[in-house]
Amino acid sequence: MQRTIKTFLVEDVQKFKDQLLVWSQQFETVLWLDSNNYKQQYTSFDAALAVEEFTSIKTDYLNAFEKLKEYQSITKDYIFGYLSYDVKNDIEELNSNNFDGLDFADIYFFQPQKLFFIKENTIEFHYLKMVDDEIELDFEEIKKTKKFKSQNNGSNIKIKLRIHKDEYYSKVTKVLEHIKRGDIYEANFCQEFYAKNSTIDPIKVYQDLNEISKPPFATFFKNDHQYLLSASPERYIRKKGSKIISQPIKGTAKRLRSKIDDTKIASDLARDIKERSENVMIVDLVRNDLSKSAIKGSVKVEELCKVYSFKQVHQMISTVVSELKDDIHPIQVLKDTFPMGSMTGAPKVSAMKIIENLEETKRGLYSGTVGYFTPEGDFDFNVVIRSILYNSEKKYISYSVGGAITAKSIPEKEYEECLLKAKAMKFVLQNSK
Repeated sequence: MQRTIKTFLVEDVQKFKDQLLVWSQQFETVLWLDSNNYKQQYTSFDAALAVEEFTSIKTDYLNAFEKLKEYQSITKDYIFGYLSYDVKNDIEELNSNNFDGLDFADIYFFQPQKLFFIKENTIEFHYLKMVDDEIELDFEEIKKTKKFKSQNNGSNIKIKLRIHKDEYYSKVTKVLEHIKRGDIYEANFCQEFYAKNSTIDPIKVYQDLNEISKPPFATFFKNDHQYLLSASPERYIRKKGSKIISQPIKGTAKRLRSKIDDTKIASDLARDIKERSENVMIVDLVRNDLSKSAIKGSVKVEELCKVYSFKQVHQMISTVVSELKDDIHPIQVLKDTFPMGSMTGAPKVSAMKIIENLEETKRGLYSGTVGYFTPEGDFDFNVVIRSILYNSEKKYISYSVGGAITAKSIPEKEYEECLLKAKAMKFVLQNSK
């Protein structure tokens, strides 16, 4: 199906982005992706907005990849959406029986009626089935949109831990026992922070979270009463033509106010043996996953353990690339690599079984992925971390954090790293008025 495309120039791009996001709230389905102008090698746009379903697929994990393959193949258009972590159950004989307070579907993608791409100061409108002058009228309406004003007077959000400190230490010790026995080399063990009977203004919380983090894979997602407010710094996987790019993150250090101290802590992270070993293990796992669909000999590590700095933290990121075989369907690449190794551990299946038994909460959309497909079958997906999930119907707020447990892990230090990763989410929830 053909889209009508029109281009406009705007002087104040940041103002227009804010107006566009506020304007989008009239629709039941909204997906906003923002790179925050983070300088990165692989990118197609600065920001994108997809709103209003024309067609969609929402289903559980059973045959999820086949259903998505059929939907993407028939649609042959832009589709935006997510895969929850629990789609792992479609790939391996696994299950997800832990508590779920959010009730997100396992998989959801939609073909948007209205689609916007922002590249520097150029705004591209891509509309399906439009009426006369609809693009021009929407453009004028967006420019008149006022700044968001919160309707929520700031409910006193009491954040609770699903796993308390002593229990967390005990569970990490059990992971370490598995490592010593040789069951696994590494496991990404996660814990949930949550609030019941609480309400927030999702757009305000998202804007505050994005402002203090400025990550390259920020996401605002709304589907009726369910929301994802994400400040993710991590790309899961991208396809551009025959090239596949994966950029796992493993290794975290806090930012410091003193420039000298901040530079030193970043340098220390780059040389940290434990953090580097975590990263290298996942790089090996990613190389193995990519090799399933790659031309022989094409899997390469472009960057290994490079430290990148964000507003809240320093992160150690590696970049692994491959060239895709001619006969591989784009969905197969996702199936071969999902869930991303940075959120599971190695070996992947053994790690997933162990963390399922030790974690208290079903991950759902957390540590899943959000992104899009182009009409040509290219795609780009993030990793859902540093994110707040919200079900306004159930008045349930949740954010989870995790860390890679290796043989060198110390439970107390792993707990401190979790609190560091949770800091931004906790701050915006308790300070967004």
